[in-house]
Amino acid sequence: MIFQRALHRELASAAGATFTVLFTVCITWTLIAILGRAAGGKVASGDVVALIAFQSLNYLPTVLILTSFISVLVAITRSYRDSEMVVWFASGQSLLAWIRPVLFFGVPLVLLVGALSLVVAPWAKMKSAEFIQRFEKREDLKRVAPGQFRESSSSDRVFFVEGSTNGSTVVKNVFVSSTQGEGSSVVVAREGVIEADGKGGQYLVLKNGRRYQGVPGQADFQSMEFERYSMRVATRMPVLGADVPLDALSTPALIAVNSKYTRSELLSRISAPIVCFLLILLAIPLGFVNPRAGSSANLILALLIFFTYNNLVKMLEASVKREKIDFALAWWPLHLVVALIVVALFAWRLNVNHHYHPLVLISAWKRKRLLKNAPATAQVEPR
Repeated sequence: MIFQRALHRELASAAGATFTVLFTVCITWTLIAILGRAAGGKVASGDVVALIAFQSLNYLPTVLILTSFISVLVAITRSYRDSEMVVWFASGQSLLAWIRPVLFFGVPLVLLVGALSLVVAPWAKMKSAEFIQRFEKREDLKRVAPGQFRESSSSDRVFFVEGSTNGSTVVKNVFVSSTQGEGSSVVVAREGVIEADGKGGQYLVLKNGRRYQGVPGQADFQSMEFERYSMRVATRMPVLGADVPLDALSTPALIAVNSKYTRSELLSRISAPIVCFLLILLAIPLGFVNPRAGSSANLILALLIFFTYNNLVKMLEASVKREKIDFALAWWPLHLVVALIVVALFAWRLNVNHHYHPLVLISAWKRKRLLKNAPATAQVEPR
């Protein structure tokens, strides 16, 4: 009982430190990516915090899998390095006795990974897609950030505004460059606002401005002043949720639709908790280390195993998507091979650790004592 409590504290401490490092790296990476998209006008600046939260939920299953694997590996490696495992084996205990306390720590993480992969992550992707679509389907003028040039959704106009008021519904000092066929026009105005015509149409109403059409210096060049000028910027209201990404569909929706794409996504979701469970068990025999050697080799090997395992799962997903292999045959062989490797490593470590049996150690200690106390061999005197 004392051993289990101490082990659980050590595993929790290692998991907390590992999770903090990995999650910080993911948050930093996500922050840089989303801020870059916001600076490029692809997402709204007010949605940055929400998008970072949704993207972090997408990374959580992978982060928790790697956290659980490294935590168990670090705890067992430390026991070998501090020669605690020698005492453990000498007292008649087996490496199999580590399975129960490790699973007591790891099973909740496996269940959490399953819930995140099957429920939370698809919901987060759905909400993230809604935020992005809502911004992409906004009226052209509302997508414009003050002080930046922005292209319209139809790619035939370029907008620039100097400032905005009233929650971006009214903008000041507007510049609009339009291309129609072979001609072009430039409109500048002191302010502009979006108005609806009640039939799904959207109009940009500019006030107190000037319109230039044609090429300066040519005969067809025109210039006119206006107090109110309207131009159509949208012909229908945006429909949110019309284009839902496949990875944003709920798990019941994936099961209901039988296609190669839904089966590939379903394979990805159900593989996460299985990978987490098998890697936790793999870390027990993999944690062996020579007390005189460093433990960095084990961590490097653990990372290689993790990425190799994940890449093999991705290869199976791609094979299902290309219909090279059926879903019923794709989801279990790889995990079965890993489970057999875990059993083989346990058998190998149990065979090696047999040398640490108490009777073997006592016999070796007695032989060493007898050799140490034996009288020295008499030397033969020369004639």
